[in-house]
Amino acid sequence: MTANRLALLAVLALAACGQAGTNPPTDPAAPIDTPEAQAPAPTPPPGVGSIMPGSGPQTFVGRWAANAAWCANPQGAERPIEITTTRFEGYENSCGILSITQVADGYQAALGCAAEGQTSSERIRMAVQGDGMRLTWLNRNNAVVSLVRCPAPAAAPAAGPIP
Repeated sequence: MTANRLALLAVLALAACGQAGTNPPTDPAAPIDTPEAQAPAPTPPPGVGSIMPGSGPQTFVGRWAANAAWCANPQGAERPIEITTTRFEGYENSCGILSITQVADGYQAALGCAAEGQTSSERIRMAVQGDGMRLTWLNRNNAVVSLVRCPAPAAAPAAGPIP
């Protein structure tokens, strides 16, 4: 697969989600909407701003899509990406988050990815505001994709008693 096709597939995989809905209780709460909370975080001293996957604020955790209609698609090119504190999963690619650094407008992450038998390294910046995310591909000429948060998938109905 060519690098351009891989880049296009990765962008398409970063689908959009519906404006309503919330993440399940295991995901982080919505950010507090006060002037103090909206102020940029202070810049940490050198060597202190880096955090490892699985720790720190998790505003980027969830399902995200470039088109709200894609939130309902469980598979295919037009489906949401899923981001956890340790994984970045998209269409035809799977990435582990190797490191995360808090920056002024969000988080910068280094990814180790595999797609169709090929491995690659990616660097991204995730800036979340409300239910929107600006995802910047740092080693792809700073290409930007705007995403919206998908609502949490509906829970499966509970099974009734067995007759």
